[in-house]
Amino acid sequence: MIRILLAEDEEAMRTYLTRALHNAGYDVVAVDRGTAAIPLLSAEHFDLLLSDIVMPEMDGIELAQRCGEISPQTKVMFITGFAAVTLKASREAPQARVLSKPFHLKDLVLEVERIFGAPAQVSV
Repeated sequence: MIRILLAEDEEAMRTYLTRALHNAGYDVVAVDRGTAAIPLLSAEHFDLLLSDIVMPEMDGIELAQRCGEISPQTKVMFITGFAAVTLKASREAPQARVLSKPFHLKDLVLEVERIFGAPAQVSV
């Protein structure tokens, strides 16, 4: 089963995304900030880091950079509602995918499927 570490500071969005990814057949661990994700990346295996870009304490780009140092096999996908931040993410973490808000949950699941080349159970 694909394990996803979700870093999203907005509680409603974190709950929404966690539920949708669970329903699609993924194992999801959710945290409310990048600094909370770092110890988990060190202690556990995750196939994907799904991170908001704009968060307090540590933004998603810095989190992705730290992820690359701690767990280089973990793939990265960003979610953001800010167009300018999308450009910065593309520049500073070109290997990461960026999904701009608002997006449909099916789009998120399909993007995760593309990353891993395996169909999920799209019932979101």
